[in-house]
Amino acid sequence: MTDGSEHNRTVRGLRVRSDNEETQRRSKEEKNLDRHRSEVDESGDEGPLSAEEVAKRFEPFVETDETQALVERINNWWAAEQPVHLVGPTGCGKTTMAVQAAVARGRPIVWIEGDDAVDTAALVGEHAGKEQYTERDQYVRDVVKKTSITRDRWVDNPLSVAAREGATLIYNEFSRSKPAANNVLLSAFEEGLLEYSTGRGADRTVEVHPEFRTVLTSNSVEYAGVHRPQDALLDRLVGIHMGFYGKETEVEIVDSEVDELDRESIEKIVTIVRGLREEMDITVGTRAAIMAARGLSAFPPEDDILVDICTDVLASKVSSREEVEEIRGQIQSIVGGI
Repeated sequence: MTDGSEHNRTVRGLRVRSDNEETQRRSKEEKNLDRHRSEVDESGDEGPLSAEEVAKRFEPFVETDETQALVERINNWWAAEQPVHLVGPTGCGKTTMAVQAAVARGRPIVWIEGDDAVDTAALVGEHAGKEQYTERDQYVRDVVKKTSITRDRWVDNPLSVAAREGATLIYNEFSRSKPAANNVLLSAFEEGLLEYSTGRGADRTVEVHPEFRTVLTSNSVEYAGVHRPQDALLDRLVGIHMGFYGKETEVEIVDSEVDELDRESIEKIVTIVRGLREEMDITVGTRAAIMAARGLSAFPPEDDILVDICTDVLASKVSSREEVEEIRGQIQSIVGGI
């Protein structure tokens, strides 16, 4: 028969861990690494911005009946959980409308700019070097055991961040990216999962947040540098075709962008731009009116200065001097009739 003293004895040396303790230790290491990754992600430029932060960069937004109707239309489709595709000619205000609608929604916003160099990794994420974490074990006084854990560091790119955080994704000029890069959107829209290969023999899956919404913008397919999107993707998008705004809205847009010019001069420029738009084969967008207004506010007043400025703004759209002179003649004709 034994007494209870031997149950209180001190064991010298390193304590042997049970399987459960080892599992807990490894779990702690994983959590520390995940926390470190989260801190890195939050300090980088790829995280979502608040709607307020984005609004400050793009304000003032022009609010007319015309623009508000579009904002409400886009948000109604988002309420129906549908991704929206804004299509229209260059300079008609697609990007600003996408931002205005996203800000009105109030959720964090993530931005992607389409480009021929964009691939799937640029959208979803990629390995970016190594990450290392050191754990200190001190089970016995004066004995310290250091364990260094190193593994590949994965960095989520904009699409993964937006899907995970439930942000509004603005994919601007998405048709400038190659169609194969955009295939990853299919499962996100259809199945609520973002699935892709990490390129290291493993797949990665992000469950799409229920508040994730998307607006994509693109020029019509006849523009240079634009790829025709695949039908499978277009079938999952609500298409809203934008033309140029009415005169009142265009005047308000130009007025909001140029502080140094009087209203009468702005209205005259918008009238010229709208007249050229009807007569010419080239695209004459609202952006051209903004550029002309900025020029008119900077140049000293002279005879025919408005004709010269409008000609300069549109000259880059043609390839010969003869065509430039043709534009100038049309501008002079419109100015003479105002």
